[in-house]
Formats: sequence, structure tokens, C-alpha cells
Amino acid sequence: MQTYNYKVKPGPEGFIISSAAIEGVVLPEKGESLVEGNILTEMDGMKKVAEKLLSAKNPVFVPGPLILWNWMDGVEEKAKAFIELAQTVGGKIIPMPDYRPKYPKIEPEVEINPVHPNLTIMHHNIDVCVFAGIHSHYANLALKLIRGGTSCYTISLSEEVGNEDAMISIRDVDAAKVRQLTEITKNLKCQQGGKHCE
Repeated sequence: MQTYNYKVKPGPEGFIISSAAIEGVVLPEKGESLVEGNILTEMDGMKKVAEKLLSAKNPVFVPGPLILWNWMDGVEEKAKAFIELAQTVGGKIIPMPDYRPKYPKIEPEVEINPVHPNLTIMHHNIDVCVFAGIHSHYANLALKLIRGGTSCYTISLSEEVGNEDAMISIRDVDAAKVRQLTEITKNLKCQQGGKHCE
């Protein structure tokens, strides 16, 4: 396990915050995850995600364009797995369908605006938010804004190398990995005395 002095924790951290990368946080390698700025195994990261989702009062899942639009093979399968994960914890789904700023009216009831994600977080009192299917440069911007202005715990299920500005980041996430995370979450839910245990 690799640790750093800087911890990526829920905010509000302030109006002008550093990116986690500037503070020395590095992205995980294959088979690893990033948890609050520390490198852990991927399995340990998935267990932390399950714990956070099951302890959340209002978990919300934010699918982005990479899984909202059926633009290549495997996307539909991943989107279905993402929905099943949200249903497992009773989470809401609020999409980020594109990255264009929405002016003059921001509608936090309908979607997350990538330029003002904190408004949707505050509007819905979201305490844990899971991002998936969002291009990394937009995800990092949104994650930084959320950390700067809210106390929401952010989780990134990244298709690429991860997002250092999320409190937990799992990399190389495909449909199989989302299903694995769902199984881990269901098992933990059963251990905690949840219903529908097999």
C-alpha cells in the first residue's frame, strides 16, 4: 500500500482547491485502486465502495455519455450492470448526458451540470455519489468542484486509469467489474442483515 500526506476527503475544502495530483497523489496501476489518496488493491477498493454505498443515506449514481449512449459494443451491457448496482443499494440515478454548460437555467432536479455539479449535490442532499462513463478531464473538474463546495463522498468507476480527485477510484471498469462490485455489495449487505440474501 502506498500512502501520501494529502488525503482526498469530503469537503467543503474551499473555493480555490488544489488538484490531488498537485498534492502528490498518483493514479493506481492495473489491479490497484485509489482510496482517499492511498493506493490499495483493487479488491480492497471495491470493498470500500460497497461499505460507502451501504452506509450512505442518499447514494446517487451519475452515468455520463460513455454509458448513456449506445455508441459501441459493450456499452449497453455496462449500463445494465450500472443500473443493477444502483438498485442494489436503493440509489437514485441522475445523468450527466453531455458536458455543455446549461445557461441561463440550471436544472438540478433533472441532471448534473458538469460546470456546477455542486448545485445538484446540494439540491438532493447527496452524501455519496458514484460517477461512471464520464471522460476523465470532465470527471476531474466535476470531482474537484464537488470536493471544494460540498461534503459529498465521491466514487469514480473509471474506464481508463482512474480519477485522483475522487475519494475512491477504481480503474479499467467494464461491465464484468461492475457486476463484481454488485456481488461484493450484495454479500456485504447480507452480512449486515439485509433482506433478500441467498
